[in-house]
Amino acid sequence: MVLESCMILLDNSEYMRNGDYIPTRLEAQHDAANLLVGTKTQSNPESTVGVIAMTGEFLGGQDGSSSSVGAELLISPTDDMGKILGALHNVPIRGRSLGSRSTPKAESLGGSDIAAAVQVANLALKHRRNKNGAQRVVVFVGSPILGDAKSLAKCGRQLKKNNVSIDVIAMGEWEENESKLVELVNAANGSGDSCHLVTIPPGTLPSDVLVTSPIVHGGAAEAAAAGAAGIPAAGGGGGGGFGDF
Repeated sequence: MVLESCMILLDNSEYMRNGDYIPTRLEAQHDAANLLVGTKTQSNPESTVGVIAMTGEFLGGQDGSSSSVGAELLISPTDDMGKILGALHNVPIRGRSLGSRSTPKAESLGGSDIAAAVQVANLALKHRRNKNGAQRVVVFVGSPILGDAKSLAKCGRQLKKNNVSIDVIAMGEWEENESKLVELVNAANGSGDSCHLVTIPPGTLPSDVLVTSPIVHGGAAEAAAAGAAGIPAAGGGGGGGFGDF
């Protein structure tokens, strides 16, 4: 299998407490991340994985408000399974205090700032120990995305320029996030098909969906899984190629 350095970006906002996935979004995300780590590290012994929490620590201000320091790099790309699993197990839920009434709900509960988190992932990949092989970012999204579709498209184009592929796993808040995620993945793909968007239906285990998805097995498994479910395949290309599972 291909040699790859991968950064896994985890959503650790307050939205991840929701119980629409078994047992919660956070625990379901953790189970799926374990699957991805095992797949990446077993496919090639030299492949590496890093982990980022998209909501970093919050600092209190003198006025009683709080603000995030941004995405937190938990571990740089490594092939040490112990360190990777340790990082996955120690992801705390974080969210802003509600603060003023004018603060948007998504911001007050710590929605996903994907563009900022991807910048941190890009830097981590740039300074990876093994410069050989492909580069990939896998993003879990379980909260409203901060920023507009234009900023996400710009983020996708930057990834493509840096030869970094991106996979997005949507777990909730789909109606609000759909257009933004499609813009991100389409921009990162350009005319290619190495980037994928997979949506996880509520009440299911994300790992059960991912195990037959292109994120784990590539295009052939994508087509087979989509055919079995009677839905369009999720994956690269134009916006019409994204399946809402």
